[in-house]
Amino acid sequence: MDRAQRIRASFEPLAPRADALVEAFYVNLFSAAPAARALFPKDMAAQRQHLAAALALVVKHADQLESLAPALRAMGARHVAYGATPAHYGLVRDVLIGTLAEHAGAAWSEQLSSDWRAALDAVARMMLDGARAAESAA
Repeated sequence: MDRAQRIRASFEPLAPRADALVEAFYVNLFSAAPAARALFPKDMAAQRQHLAAALALVVKHADQLESLAPALRAMGARHVAYGATPAHYGLVRDVLIGTLAEHAGAAWSEQLSSDWRAALDAVARMMLDGARAAESAA
């Protein structure tokens, strides 16, 4: 089984509980970095839906993340306006992996942590490319 297959297999049992997973992610994120709360809207319902949809896309395209590059660069450019910095990307990655591990329980492994880290790092690279381009254009 390759990385993309492991990512998909790890997310399959979590997908029906994506709402709870995403809600827990934000609880964990704001616990780890309380100042980050100010970067998000007061009502998090739409934000949670966006993250759940983004996660599903990453899982679906885990073997071809480059196909998401235009959308991820645009998202990275938008995140500049929200106040996101390069340091936030690693924080979000680590909290998301921790939250996935919590929800997967005994099914989680170091291999899955490594697989998800590689995928989320690729996503972050593309988003940061968009962020840098937006900052250069400004």
